[in-house]
Amino acid sequence: MYPGISDLLNDLFGTHFTFSFPPSFGTLVAISFLLGAWTLGLELKRKEEKGLLKPVSRKVVVGESASFAEMFWNGLFGFMIGFKLFYIFSNKNEFFNDPQSIVLSLKGNFPAGIIIAAIFVFFKYREKAKLKLPEPKITDEDIYPHQMISEITMAAALGGLLGAKIFHLLEYWNDFVADPAGMFFSGSGLTMYGGLIVGTIAVLWYGRKNNIPPLHLCDAAAPGLMLAYGTGRLGCQIAGDGDWGIVNDLSKPSLFNILPDWFWSYKYPNNVVNEGIPIPGCSGHHCYELADAVFPTPLYESITCIALFFVLWMMRKRITIPGILFSWYLIFNGIERFLVEGIRVNSKYHLAGIEFSQAQLISLLLIITGITGLIYFKKKYSGNGRL
Repeated sequence: MYPGISDLLNDLFGTHFTFSFPPSFGTLVAISFLLGAWTLGLELKRKEEKGLLKPVSRKVVVGESASFAEMFWNGLFGFMIGFKLFYIFSNKNEFFNDPQSIVLSLKGNFPAGIIIAAIFVFFKYREKAKLKLPEPKITDEDIYPHQMISEITMAAALGGLLGAKIFHLLEYWNDFVADPAGMFFSGSGLTMYGGLIVGTIAVLWYGRKNNIPPLHLCDAAAPGLMLAYGTGRLGCQIAGDGDWGIVNDLSKPSLFNILPDWFWSYKYPNNVVNEGIPIPGCSGHHCYELADAVFPTPLYESITCIALFFVLWMMRKRITIPGILFSWYLIFNGIERFLVEGIRVNSKYHLAGIEFSQAQLISLLLIITGITGLIYFKKKYSGNGRL
């Protein structure tokens, strides 16, 4: 396992970095958002060219002084940078040992945050002062949906991270009650479905504010969501973040003979969460591996979801009924996750003698919602002569 990209470089190129940075899981999550934003942008442009999406008109004020809101948000951004960066520079060893816990914790340098915030506010004030006109002018500007990608991605990222954390806390409620601050500000512990649900709500809210039809927005996002999920799971596999399967003591099937053993079962040596038993002769911060080999479920999900991305990408131009592509995404995602949960470690619920995980319940709801969507949208648009 490679807790940090530097560990991967050491293995591939013989370098001798003594710290694990940047975090491999965080890096893959960032790449996931970029890939999702890229594919979404391509689809929004395609729908604009077909006349399915229209621009929105925004009133832009030119030549006025910096507003209180602009200076406030600029100052807040500067405070966060100064608060964290100066603490990191002063505590490099602590940061490189566990970067995620430092970034997501309340640790920081308050005076540095205030100073950098003041600098950011001053620069914003100067920037607007240079462009100030004796008489500010109001102009109308047409903004197309694909030009809002950065805002849409930010809404998805903030909503996704918040949802992933909240759903994880709900799944491990007893641990949260025992240590609320420790659980909430922990660098680990994110539930993918929580991120998907809350992130989707945030994006739809932003789209509604900007008159983007929700069904077309969902369809445009569907392939990228599948790709981003698969890429994010690849980060789980590379880092060994604890999101692996149950113990696999079965013999390797002949079907897997052409593949490395770790495709079938793996002990996740040097995992980022230091789970398992010490590795003999290993020195450093990540020197544990599992006592028993388990199913590498993140790898299975990554391969499956990236393959399903290509399926959705090929389907997108053949489907003309809005909502259908997103319905297929819900079905594919739900089936994939429901099946993998059968061999994955997870907190279980018990109801009427049935054992199930939070993810299995959500995935079942996604499948039902997807099937309902297929029936509803086909019936709704069948009279319009659409396929």
